[in-house]
Amino acid sequence: MGMARAQGRRLSRGFWGGAAALAAAGILGTVTVANAAGIGQPVPWQMDLQKPVTEVATEIYNFHHLLNWIMLVIVLFVLGLLIAVVVKFNEKANPNPSRTTHNTMLEVAWTIVPVLILVAIAIPSFRVLRTQLSDPKADLMVKVIGHAWYWSYEYPETVGGFKFDANLLEGDDQVKSGQPKLLATDNEMVVPVNKIVKIQVTAADVMHSWAMPSFGFKIDAIPGRLNQFWFKAEREGTYHGQCSELCGQRHAYMPITVKVVSEQAFQAWTAEAKTKFARTDGGAKFAEAK
Repeated sequence: MGMARAQGRRLSRGFWGGAAALAAAGILGTVTVANAAGIGQPVPWQMDLQKPVTEVATEIYNFHHLLNWIMLVIVLFVLGLLIAVVVKFNEKANPNPSRTTHNTMLEVAWTIVPVLILVAIAIPSFRVLRTQLSDPKADLMVKVIGHAWYWSYEYPETVGGFKFDANLLEGDDQVKSGQPKLLATDNEMVVPVNKIVKIQVTAADVMHSWAMPSFGFKIDAIPGRLNQFWFKAEREGTYHGQCSELCGQRHAYMPITVKVVSEQAFQAWTAEAKTKFARTDGGAKFAEAK
């Protein structure tokens, strides 16, 4: 019986030691890969947010890290209090426990300090909200329509008045293109860099959600309703997102691809798109916007 117990203890130590080694290796690998993560798409073992390329996304990114530091300080403070209580007020070290039931200064402190923490969090959060809800004058309007299960885009008459569908790029086409799996589309939404782009979003059938992590927003596409948002991409590149509203059988196969290019490249693309894609009758219809 004693031999069986000893063997069991050795197996237990071996199991937990192996688990700890795997966890440590995973953490080190995660930190290494996460440092190189995320311009326009997720990467394996990514821990951080995708790199922001708009003003809104940058403010959200900075606010996220501020909250992480605040939470870390609070967790370490509470952990220190717990350790102090265990060491100082255990039965051996403190055989005659205090019968104190109230401490005015302590009660004032644990009321005021959380209020100050919330104020410190509220100020930058209101700043992010103000940036999101500002309404700058648009350099370009694009209408985005969600379908089950793909996206379509309509450009105004000022740049050619055309529309096109964007379906999931899969199979051999996806392999040949070298694009990320389940994130690339056969046609991309193309916008110029450093220009204010407003998108008007709706849906043709069920609710969808147009989400672009690197731009720092997602917006619901609702049948019969027109939602609007803006962004100004500050870096050229190809950025990927997905529908973020559970919309049916192929919800997971409804990616979004936005290509941010120079003004010259955008002019060349619109000239080609006029002939490549079907022109809308009289141009796409947009709601009034600044």
